[in-house]
Amino acid sequence: MADSAKKDGAVRLLREKQEQLRQQGTDRYPQRGDFTAEEVVRIKACLGPWPRALEAAGLKPPRSDGSSKEQRRIAAKRNRTAAKLAAKQSDARDVCGGTGAFK
Repeated sequence: MADSAKKDGAVRLLREKQEQLRQQGTDRYPQRGDFTAEEVVRIKACLGPWPRALEAAGLKPPRSDGSSKEQRRIAAKRNRTAAKLAAKQSDARDVCGGTGAFK
């Protein structure tokens, strides 16, 4: 089975379950417990973690945390580098009599 066919099948499973829940009068997203273990494995293998799978199926709006994973990683790296630099400067002041200049 081609990857696009597998993805389409996983999306179809989620959408069908959503429709069943609506017909039953339940207003919630499909949960892992609504599917067999094999179906859960198939959905997650094709569409990723459960929240991303619901987004890929169009059932849940995409998350909008304001930044991509890469942007958050870069910001964290900059913060770590700044903290190391500040610690190094603090150590230099302690060694040099507190002024940061050599005497």
